[in-house]
Amino acid sequence: MAQTLEALSRRTTSMQGIRSVVHTMKTLSAINSAPYEHAARAIEAYHHTVLDGLHALLSQSGPLDRATAAVAQRVVVVFGSDHGLCGNYNEALATHVAQYIYTSSDKATTVLCVGAQMTDALAGNGISVEKAFFPPASVDGIGRLANLLTQKLDDLQRRSHPRDIAVSLAYFARKDGGMQAPELMPLLPLDSALVRDLGSKPWVSRSLPYFSMPQDDLLRALVRGHLFASIFRAAAEAMVTENAARLALMQQAEQSVDDRLEELKSDTRAVRQSEITTELLDVIIGYEALKKRAPIN
Repeated sequence: MAQTLEALSRRTTSMQGIRSVVHTMKTLSAINSAPYEHAARAIEAYHHTVLDGLHALLSQSGPLDRATAAVAQRVVVVFGSDHGLCGNYNEALATHVAQYIYTSSDKATTVLCVGAQMTDALAGNGISVEKAFFPPASVDGIGRLANLLTQKLDDLQRRSHPRDIAVSLAYFARKDGGMQAPELMPLLPLDSALVRDLGSKPWVSRSLPYFSMPQDDLLRALVRGHLFASIFRAAAEAMVTENAARLALMQQAEQSVDDRLEELKSDTRAVRQSEITTELLDVIIGYEALKKRAPIN
C-alpha cells in the first residue's frame, strides 16, 4: 500500500513523541540511581559502627554461646519493583527465589515481599506472600521500609520463640563489569565466620570497651542494628539495579525508535522524490502536448 507524505509525517511526529518520552525515562533512571547508590554507601558507615560494637562486646565477653535454639522457620525478604519499564526484573528474581525455596529449604518458609508486582511474580511460581510492603518512592523511604521490615521480623521472632528464625534477603545486586544478578544473602542467624573473626580479632586500643547494659540486651540491640543496616543496604541496592535495568531497557528502546525514525525519514525522502518526479513528468508531458497543438505559422 502506497504511503502518502501526510501519513508519513503523522507517523514521524508520533515516533518523535515516543522518543521524547523514552529519552526522559532514560534520563530519570540515570539521575535516580545516584541518590540510592549514595545511600547504599552511607549505610555502610553505620553498619561498620554496629560491627565495631559487636567486636567490643566479644572482646570483653568472650565467644558467644553457639548452642542456639532450633530454627522454627525460614524467612525470605524479596525486594521487587512496582515502577515498571524494567524488563523481566521481577520475574527473574521470583524464579531465583522459587528455586531456592523448592530445592534448598527443609523448613516452613515465610515470604515477605516489597512491591505488588513482585507479589504477582512470586504467585506465578506458586509462592504465597505473607505480607507485601510498598517500595520506597525516594531515598527517604528506604529508612521507613527498613524499619517496617525489621519490626515484622521481630514479630516473627517473638511468634516462634523460643525457637529462632533464619532470615535471607533476595534482591538484584551489582556485579563486576556493570552486570547485575539475583542474590540471596543469609542474614540470620549471624554468620559463624563473621562472629569468629570478630571474636579472634584483637582490640587495638589502650582504652578497653565498657558497657553497662546486660550482655544479652546489648547483643540483641547490636543484632537488630545489623539487621536494619543489611535491609537498608539491600533496599538501596535493589533500587540502584532497578534503575540500571530501566536505563538499559530505555537505551534499547531509544535505539529502536531512532532506527524507526531513520526508516521513516528514508521513506519520506523516497515518497517526496517520487512526487517531485511525477510532477516534473506531468509538466514535461503537458509541455509536449501543448507544443504539438501549437499552430505552425
